Amino acid sequence: MPFAEVVVDLAADAVDRRFTYRIPDDLPVSVGDMVSAPFGPRTLEGFVVSVKDEPGMDESRVRPLKGVAAAGVILPELIELAEWMKKRYNCLFVDALRLMIPSEMRGARVKEKNVRVAALSMPVDEAAKACARAPKQLELLSHLTGGAKPTAYLAQMVPGAAAAIQAMAKKGVLTLSETRERRAPRMDDGGRSREDPALMPGQQRAADEMISALRSGGGRFLLHGVTGSGKTEVYIRLIRAVLADGKGAIVLVPEIALTPQMVGWFHARFGADAAVIHSRLSAGERFDEWERIRRGEARVVIGARSAVFAPVEKLGAVIVDEEHEGAYQSEKRPRYDAREIAWRRCETNGGVLVLGSATPSIASYMRVMPGVKPQNRLTLLELTERVLGRKMPECHVVDMRRELEMGNHGIFSAELVKELRACTESGKQTMLFINRRGHSTFVSCRACGHVEKCAFCDVAMTYHQSDGRMHCHYCGQSKEPPTTCPECGSSFIKYFGAGTQRVEEEVRKLLPGVPVARMDVDTTQGKDGHLKLLEAFRKGETRVMVGTQMIAKGLDFPNVTLVGVVAADTTLNLPDYRSAERTFQLITQVAGRAGRADSPGRVVIQTYTPDHYAIRCAVKQDYRTFYHTEAGYRKRALYPPYTVLARLVVLSKDERIPALTAMALEQKLTEALTNEGLMDGVLLIHAAEAPIKKLRGETRWQVYVKMYARGEVERITAEMEKLAETGAPGARIEMEVNPANMI
Repeated sequence: MPFAEVVVDLAADAVDRRFTYRIPDDLPVSVGDMVSAPFGPRTLEGFVVSVKDEPGMDESRVRPLKGVAAAGVILPELIELAEWMKKRYNCLFVDALRLMIPSEMRGARVKEKNVRVAALSMPVDEAAKACARAPKQLELLSHLTGGAKPTAYLAQMVPGAAAAIQAMAKKGVLTLSETRERRAPRMDDGGRSREDPALMPGQQRAADEMISALRSGGGRFLLHGVTGSGKTEVYIRLIRAVLADGKGAIVLVPEIALTPQMVGWFHARFGADAAVIHSRLSAGERFDEWERIRRGEARVVIGARSAVFAPVEKLGAVIVDEEHEGAYQSEKRPRYDAREIAWRRCETNGGVLVLGSATPSIASYMRVMPGVKPQNRLTLLELTERVLGRKMPECHVVDMRRELEMGNHGIFSAELVKELRACTESGKQTMLFINRRGHSTFVSCRACGHVEKCAFCDVAMTYHQSDGRMHCHYCGQSKEPPTTCPECGSSFIKYFGAGTQRVEEEVRKLLPGVPVARMDVDTTQGKDGHLKLLEAFRKGETRVMVGTQMIAKGLDFPNVTLVGVVAADTTLNLPDYRSAERTFQLITQVAGRAGRADSPGRVVIQTYTPDHYAIRCAVKQDYRTFYHTEAGYRKRALYPPYTVLARLVVLSKDERIPALTAMALEQKLTEALTNEGLMDGVLLIHAAEAPIKKLRGETRWQVYVKMYARGEVERITAEMEKLAETGAPGARIEMEVNPANMI
């Protein structure tokens, strides 16, 4: 008699284990099925993680399964991956398993969509005779001559069609049946060629080496190509080889904004073999795309972070485009890193992992250096020139301190104004980058200096001109701006700084009549919001695009010849050890949007710190110098990737609790690690306020731990997790390893 080990779909430490159930004789059950299982007085859904012949306990205590909710929803490989994630990320087994399926499947919230279809069951002339005395039936007949139609469609075309359809069915004129309808996401290839272009020598060498690795048991590559060097074409050639070998591939992009363009490329080349998964799809679209992948109908998956769990059997390659992006690391439990998951899946399947970027992360690039252990090593492949010999854009740095000295208090430097006008007059397009949403970055009193802050977060509120209100970009709270200062009563209220709305407004004033669009979180909230904006820009309906980091990477618009970086220092002053790295990446990436076709590109970078090495190297597109400079700083300061950084974050509505709890945690952790003999692997344990002390109504303190003994990291973080799970009265404790966001 077979037995199933089931992980019930209940997120609680006490039940996060395997429970044994008897499989009834008349119930076919396999590993990966989602089943209905008795659990105490309730019936819960659960995931079958193994099937065995013996229960391993008193058989009389083993209860039978009640049914199968969905068969084969999780691949055995992904069950093993979930087990690995439980250990790697100190998460619940069930939390990891939930990532493997669309959330809509749990509780059968979304199912296959079936539609009723009508089709003629006799020749048209015979049908016409049978319906000759019924005008409405004849009208329906005219819609059915071209083939079967959904009855819902017929009801729209012919008012009162329902009765006529039934009458025709009784006569035998038509037959009614149920058929599955695919809820397909929009996949526009944008008129792109379906033919593979000839590759440049560097592209061909990179593709050949990847394909060779594919056919010899797998490999791991860092594809470092300058912006516009044709990395996507290399990806496509690899995927062609993957498909030829009867395998599948996953392509990850960091931003949903990049998904439509990448989908367009891949849809043009692979047609119905391409599927897309991301959070902006409707529940039905996401379910149907996932089903296509599971059934093997689509073997190329494009999507954001969660697409790394797509149920692709015989996985031949995983490509992580713009691998340097922090978006690949989840900030919610389980706090997984999609790059690590991709590495693991390729290792399991003997597939090829490709990390691609013009600005690789310091951590990834370090893996190509001499001395790295073989199991951790990446093979470096470089594309050093743009396709078709196109030149890199010409970059100019404007020192905004000098602009102020010359009496220019505006957003735009004299040079950027000149270039904007010249670009517009020539019929070309411009992209303006500023990493701030809204109209003004803060509202302040000129008399006393009071700054309007969010009541729930320790941050200044941002003024949005579109609705005339101040917004908190962390918790979403909004309120009317004050007319008088709440501190001193002064009416001298001023709006400082500039966000995307303000830049858009200034461009409209500078270039009256020129179509301008803004791409940020506020303008892309609706379904297909990104796609509509990008399509309008691609067609030339928009001449100037103002945007945040959404426009800073991956996008390819041939008519863009000018890029303006309005405030290059925004990310440079963040309280994060990666601030220089992120500044270099953003400037390099956004500069790379210019001059990607035959017309040369120009970039104007406005900054108050023109001599900073991140900006100097970005201007020259000099990654290697930046890497060695930044890596030197990291090594001296003992920051990742030379160490591992973990933190316990204490959060509470009571502003007094976090400080006391954090200091107590520091002491407890020191004692626990000392008792376990682990303190030799720790460089620092320190309790302090979080950079943003208050967030979404909760006061935050954190305990930082720096570790350098990598062999002991899992043991040290396990001790930290124990403390986090223990909690504290009136507070909750979260744990993160190498957090994507230090704020």
